[in-house]
Amino acid sequence: MKAIMFPGQGAQYKGMGKDLFEKYKDKMEIASNILGYDLEELCLKDPKKELNKTEFTQPALFVVNALKYEEQFASTQANYFIGHSLGEYNALLAAGAFDFETGVRIVQKRGALMGEASGGAMAAVLGLDEIALKEKLEEGGHHAIDIANFNTPAQVVVSGPEAAINQLVKDFDQQNIKIIQLLVTAPFHSRYMQSAVEEFNNFIHKLEFNKLKVPVVSNVTARSYNQHQIKDLLSKQIASSVQWVDSIRYLMGKNVKEYEEVGGDRLTKMVEQIQNNCTPIYEEIKIGKGIFNSEKQVEKETIEATETTINHRINTLGSSTFCKRYDTSYAYVAGGLHMGIASVEMVKKMANSQMLGFLGTKGRTIKEINNDIEKLQEQVTKERPFGVNLYHNILEPNKEIELVNKLLDNGITIIEAGGFSQITLALAYFRTVGLVRKKDQSIKCKNQIIAKISRPEVAEGFMKPVPERLIKRLLDKEWITQDQAEMAREIPLSGDICIEADPGGVTHRSAAFVLFPSIKSLRNQIQQQYEYKEPIHLGISGGIGTPEAAVSAFVMEADFVLTGSINQCTVESCLSPIAKELLQNSDVQDTAYIPDEELFEIGIQAQVLKKGVLFATRAKKLYELYQRYDSLEAIPDDVREQLELKYFKKTLPEVWKTIKQEFIQRGEISQIESIEERPKKKMATLFKYYLRLASQYALDGITEEQGNFQIQSGAALGAFNQWVKGTPLEVWQNRHVDEIGIKIMEAAEKLMKNKFTLAEV
Repeated sequence: MKAIMFPGQGAQYKGMGKDLFEKYKDKMEIASNILGYDLEELCLKDPKKELNKTEFTQPALFVVNALKYEEQFASTQANYFIGHSLGEYNALLAAGAFDFETGVRIVQKRGALMGEASGGAMAAVLGLDEIALKEKLEEGGHHAIDIANFNTPAQVVVSGPEAAINQLVKDFDQQNIKIIQLLVTAPFHSRYMQSAVEEFNNFIHKLEFNKLKVPVVSNVTARSYNQHQIKDLLSKQIASSVQWVDSIRYLMGKNVKEYEEVGGDRLTKMVEQIQNNCTPIYEEIKIGKGIFNSEKQVEKETIEATETTINHRINTLGSSTFCKRYDTSYAYVAGGLHMGIASVEMVKKMANSQMLGFLGTKGRTIKEINNDIEKLQEQVTKERPFGVNLYHNILEPNKEIELVNKLLDNGITIIEAGGFSQITLALAYFRTVGLVRKKDQSIKCKNQIIAKISRPEVAEGFMKPVPERLIKRLLDKEWITQDQAEMAREIPLSGDICIEADPGGVTHRSAAFVLFPSIKSLRNQIQQQYEYKEPIHLGISGGIGTPEAAVSAFVMEADFVLTGSINQCTVESCLSPIAKELLQNSDVQDTAYIPDEELFEIGIQAQVLKKGVLFATRAKKLYELYQRYDSLEAIPDDVREQLELKYFKKTLPEVWKTIKQEFIQRGEISQIESIEERPKKKMATLFKYYLRLASQYALDGITEEQGNFQIQSGAALGAFNQWVKGTPLEVWQNRHVDEIGIKIMEAAEKLMKNKFTLAEV
C-alpha cells in the first residue's frame, strides 16, 4: 500500500521548478495567463521579492507540485493521495477531482483571500504533545490562541492575533518551552480566517468536481473524502486545524507501508516521527445503528502495523540521546571544513533542516569568523542547532583563548574540536564556564564539545574530567566559579567523541575498524569508572560518503557519523566552481598525501585531490627539499629556478618580501627577525606560504593556477561520486549539503532494514 504526499506553503524556494519549466511549457503558459504574471520569472528570479507572499506562493507551489508529480509519479500506482494544507489541492488534482486549469484558478483565489488576512501570527511549539500544549494554553490564559497544525506528536503549530502570539512566545521562553515564531503575517488555520472561508465557499460552490479516481485524505477530518464533502471541507480547511498526525495514523490503519513525497522530504520526516510514536487508527465499520471495530478484519493489519513500527524503531540509525542533545533529526553531522569552505550557507542549510553543521574556522581571522557567526544568527531559524570549529593552534595557544572568548560572547554553545593532541586551557574554559547546577543538584552542560580524534590516548583525555592543573589555572584567573570547578570534576570534558579514520585534510591514516573498537572499549571503562550520568557518544568520520559506509559505522555501534569531503562539492561550499568540477569528476583512487601547512616541519600529512592538478607532486617535492637542505641558498640553482617559475611565479627573495609584509600587517614584526636568524625555518616558512597560496587559488578559482590548486579531500568523495552516477546528483550544481545527508541516512536505514529482514528469514 502506497500514499503519495504533496507539501504545502513553506516548501517554496527561489529556483524551484527550474528543470521542469522547459519540458512543460504549455502548462506554464496556461498558468501564467490565468495568474496574469510570468510564473517562471517569479519562481526562478523573484525580481519583486513576491515568492514568499501568500497570494503568490500558493499558485506557484501548486503549479510546481503538479509538474513534479507528473515528472516523478504520474506512472506510479498510488492507493492514497494526501497533501499538507495547500498540498491537498495537488492531491485532489492527482486524484482527478479537477483539471490543471481549474486547480490554478482555485488556488489563485485561495491565495488571494488568505493573503488579504493580516494582524496575526503563527508559531511552532516543539516538545509538547497536544494534551500538554492545551493544558499550558489554558493555564496561561491564552484563550485567543488556536491550534493550526498537528504536524507530529511533538510539533504543533499555533495561530492567533500577533499580540497574543508574542505573549505566548514570551511566556514559553520563560518556561524553557521551545517555541519558534514563523514568518507569516496572518493567523492561518484559525477562527480568525472565517471571513475568508465564507468568500471562498461562495466561489468554490460554483464549480463542478469530477469523481475521485483514488482516495484523498482530508486535512479537516483525517479521513478519506466522500465525494459530496469536497467543496465544504476545502472551505473549512482554511480556518480548521491541519490534522496531519491523525491523517497518517489513519493511513497506518489502512496498512499503508510506503510514503512517497513529491519534491522534498519535509512531510517524510513528519511521517517517520508519527510512525515511531503513534498507533494506527482503524476505521469503524457501521452495521445498522451500531458501530464496532471488526477484530477479524483488522487483526492481520494490526499485527503488520505493529511489526512495522517496531522494526522502524530498531532500525533507526545512531543514538537517540545524541539527537536529543543537539535537537537534530538525524545522527549525522557536517564537519567544519577549513578556510571557511564549511560556509555560512552550508551551516545554515544544515541547521534549518534540523541537522548539525559546523562553521569552518581554520585559516580564517577572528574578524572573519565573527562576521560569519553574526550572519548565521540572523539567518538561522531560532533554536535550530549549529556549531563552530575550534582548531588546535599549537604555535599560538593565546589565539585559541581569544577565539573561545569571542564564541562565548556570541552565545555559541557547540564547538567541534579538531587537531588537538592534548587538552588545552581554551577547551577546559569553554566546557567549564557553561556548567550550571540545577535545583535537583544535577548538572546542566550548556556548552558541548564534539572532539575529533585519531589516537586512543587523546580520546582518553577528552573522555575524562577536566585535568586538575587546568581547573586550578581557571580558578586562579577567576574565569570560573568554585562550584563550576566542582561540577567539572563530575563530567567528561567532551560528551561526544568522533573517531577520525582517514579524512580529507590532516590525517593519521587510521583504520576505523581498528580504532573504533579500541576507543569504544576505553569509553566503556571510563564511563563506568566515573559513573557519568549521561552517555559519552562515539561517532565515526573519514570515509563516510555512501549509505554502505554509514551502515558500516552504525553496525559497529557508532552513535553518529560525521562527513567532510563530500560536502565540499555542494552548492553551499565556498570552493570555486572550477574546484568543484575537479572534485565532481574524482574517483576513490584520486587522492594523495602531502605535508600539512601548519605541521610542515614535523611531517604530519594531509590528504588532497591529485587528479587534474600538479599540487600534490609539487608539495611532496618541497618537503623533500626541506629534508635534504638546510637553507634556500643550499638548493641547486636549477631547482630554485623551477620553484620560482612554476610554484611561486616570482623570485624567492620577492616571496620573502611578501611574507614579511604580512607579518608587519599583523603586528608580528618579531617573527621576522626570529625566522631570518634560522635559515631552515625561513625555508619552511616560504614552502608553507606556497601551500597556503595553493589553498587560496582553489577557493578563488584562479584558472591559470589550476595546476597549483590545493583541494583537501578524502576518498569518500570518489565513492559518493560513483554512488550518484547517472542521477541528478552527478553534477555538483544539484548537490545540497542537507539533502545529501538525508539521502545517505535514509538509504542507509533501508539497507540496515533489509539486512535485518534477511537475517530474520
